[in-house]
Amino acid sequence: MNPTDEVDELLTQAGARWRAGQASAPEPDLDRIMGGRRRPRAWVPALAAASVAAIAAAALIVLPGGDKEPVAGPVTTGGPTGSLARGNQAPHDELLVRDGDRVRVGGRVIAVPGHDPVYCPSLPHPAIGWPKGGEPAPSCPAQYAVTLKGLDLNRIYEPKTIKGVRTGYVIVTGIWSGRTIEVRDQQVPVTKTTTLEQTLPPDQVPCPEPVGGWKTGRTPLDQPAVAAFLDARQDQVTDPSLLYPKGNVPGAPEVYTIGVAHGDLAAFRTAFAKVYTGNLCVHRVNLSKAELTRISTSVGDLMNKDLGVYRTGPEGVDKVGVGALVYDEALKTALTPLGLDNLTLDVAVKPVR
Repeated sequence: MNPTDEVDELLTQAGARWRAGQASAPEPDLDRIMGGRRRPRAWVPALAAASVAAIAAAALIVLPGGDKEPVAGPVTTGGPTGSLARGNQAPHDELLVRDGDRVRVGGRVIAVPGHDPVYCPSLPHPAIGWPKGGEPAPSCPAQYAVTLKGLDLNRIYEPKTIKGVRTGYVIVTGIWSGRTIEVRDQQVPVTKTTTLEQTLPPDQVPCPEPVGGWKTGRTPLDQPAVAAFLDARQDQVTDPSLLYPKGNVPGAPEVYTIGVAHGDLAAFRTAFAKVYTGNLCVHRVNLSKAELTRISTSVGDLMNKDLGVYRTGPEGVDKVGVGALVYDEALKTALTPLGLDNLTLDVAVKPVR
């Protein structure tokens, strides 16, 4: 049985037993308190070993040590990475944390009896529902755990004890020193109120609307000729993105955008129009799909190096997102050869300036 089948079977057997009787608890609105941005929906979580094999498109990557959880990872095209730095004009120093800095974190804390409590970032993992009484004791991988000195466990949000381990949620501010925070301030997260979003605002298309306007209706892109055309040009262009310039409502026009990193825009559009006749926006970008894949794979290779990296994947049109515990000098040094301006960082430990 391959890893995908094993996960499907586990989710089917365990998840189905659990979902029906579970009520949704309020989720701490950590983004609001922390002042951070929301994680883009385009990200593909990937906790990967230094050496893994791509099983298939949207493959599963299994963490080192068979007891760890598999998560979705990027598909690689192979080939050397080399240095993709192009000036590094965005070093992200506003996120840089050094020993002695005042920092803030928000999220889950885990307190094992006889040990200092630790903060654990939100790591990618499959949503497995455990039967009543079968949930394992909370734990956090060592390379992602931050020791909290002076935390008051009586002031955490939604406290619970699972197999002797106390857990809950908190926001703390304190002084950073070597994966330890001396807590100076402690807050309870604000409960997020859930509202149903009926409609999404219109998308901003990076091309002017053609004379006569965008054609209404759908022209599917999943055609063999289109797939063959784009597969042959991964070193030149990005994957297509679907946008709704008039909003995603019935009958609204759909526009596919494709970024061209290398070569002439007009020539590419003319060639692509021979295999696709729908609404199309061709625009300039910095990195092709192949380059983005190589960068993302290189970030994945850092996940076993105790640098606190736990997520990577596409970010927007032509950047790679990096999810990490903290942006310190060690991580900055490791990421610099990839081109810091090619990356968008989402870090758990944020400096308070």
